[in-house]
Order: sequence, then structure tokens, then C-alpha cells
Amino acid sequence: MTLCRPSSLLFALCLLGATLAQTKDAHAQTPPCSAAGYNDFDFWLGDWEVRQPDGTLAGTNVISKEEGNCLIIERWRGADGTTGQSYNYFNPASNRWRQLWVSQGAIIDYEGSLVAAGKMQLQGRIVYQADGREADFRGTWTRRTDGSVLQEFVEKDAESGEWNVWFTGLYTQAKPQQTP
Repeated sequence: MTLCRPSSLLFALCLLGATLAQTKDAHAQTPPCSAAGYNDFDFWLGDWEVRQPDGTLAGTNVISKEEGNCLIIERWRGADGTTGQSYNYFNPASNRWRQLWVSQGAIIDYEGSLVAAGKMQLQGRIVYQADGREADFRGTWTRRTDGSVLQEFVEKDAESGEWNVWFTGLYTQAKPQQTP
């Protein structure tokens, strides 16, 4: 039987081992990506029908949490057959959300945070695939009382400095989403 005596090197190793075990247990109890902020965008999760302001179907969108709650992936399919995807993640160092959208039409890279309960706003740049033109870009997602989500995108006109509507869509659940 090995004894850990206060004056021995073995005692110091015993204490170190106990400390490491406690640290490991503490980390095992808190899963990654579970701290405040990681669930701010959960109101957007689901299988959605997206309609334009006049009621016309714009497309469908599937928004899911993956990578153990660390990533939200968006998979868009437009009514016209276009597609696109985005990766969305919370950066704990900056306490901000970041989205990278990629489609055949454009790349959008922006970041931001909740500006009110149930209202996410991201701002950055859009780059058009066809000609490389860039512009300032902003997206806002607002959870409504009926469970739908209003998505509004605006692009800044470089010449006039005005923000112009790029897309507005009303998300309604195509089928119920279970909370992760």
C-alpha cells in the first residue's frame, strides 16, 4: 500500500492528481457551447416556409443546431430552384454571433448580437459572385408573438449612402421543431 506523506514527493503528486481529477470533473459537467449566448438564435431553428410580403412563396429553409450546440446550419431552397447555406456560430471571446452565407449568387459575412429579446441583428459585407461587387449589408431576424420570424435584409448603396431593402421574408413553421 502506498501512502501519501506530507513530506514526500509522492504527497505532492497525490495532491496534483486530485486537483487534475477535480478540474476534469468540472469540465465534464459543463458541456461545450452551453454558456449564455449560445442559444440566442434558437428562435430561428426549424423547418420553415418563407413568404414575401405579398404572400408569394419565396422558398423553404431548414435551420438546425449541430456540432453539440456549437453551430447553426441554414439550408435554403428558393421557390425558383436557387440554393444557399449559412454557418452561424456564437464567438465566446467577442460575445457576438457570426454568419457566413454562401450561394451561387453571393457571399455574405457579417456579425452581431441580440439587440432586443428575440431580435438578432448582424452587419457586414455582401460580395456578388458574378462581378465581385461589394456592399455593406445588414440582416435582422425578429421572433414574432405567433412563433413566426420576420427576416429583413438591407444593402447600403455606395453612391447615395441609403439602405435599400434587399429581401424581406416571413418564416412560418412548415412542421413543428423540437427543442434541442
